[in-house]
Amino acid sequence: MTEWWKDAVASDPEAPAAPDPGAARGEFDEPGEDEAARLIADLDSLQRERDDLLDMTKRLQADFENYRKRMLREQSLLVERASEGLVEQLLPVLDSFELALANLNGDGDGDSDRVRKGIELVYAELLGVLERAGLEHIAAQGVPFDPQEHEAVLQEDGDGEPHVGDVLRTGWKLKGRVLRPAMVKVVR
Repeated sequence: MTEWWKDAVASDPEAPAAPDPGAARGEFDEPGEDEAARLIADLDSLQRERDDLLDMTKRLQADFENYRKRMLREQSLLVERASEGLVEQLLPVLDSFELALANLNGDGDGDSDRVRKGIELVYAELLGVLERAGLEHIAAQGVPFDPQEHEAVLQEDGDGEPHVGDVLRTGWKLKGRVLRPAMVKVVR
């Protein structure tokens, strides 16, 4: 079977020309060497720009993570400082309880025993609350003298290395940091 229409189109000079199927697909429009070099340069430029943006994004993410960690540290330090102020204000109360317990005479009177027991209970409860907040005694009696934990107010001659002979006021640490050094008598 012949394609009669091809013959009719070819014989009619006013008929529109048939489209070239290869031209529509771009098969005949091959870029020149200059065009190919320009496209490769554009591709390289875009890849460098992408790498720069990726690097900048990673740095920005790292900076934000460092900022977040720093803010958390600063907030926790602020909370610790606030609780430290409260604990410092309560240390004289602990001192007063210790003095009251030391000066209560145990003459066997029922009333003084009940008062002593009451003071001991209140002191123990207050001390327990503060210890749960991170407060701890500074060991002082009989230990080697440490100027960072002990404040020497009296001195007495003795044998060997300097050590604490007597504790005049209890020292306290809050979460491992010296809040108030122990006031001691040093034996040298």
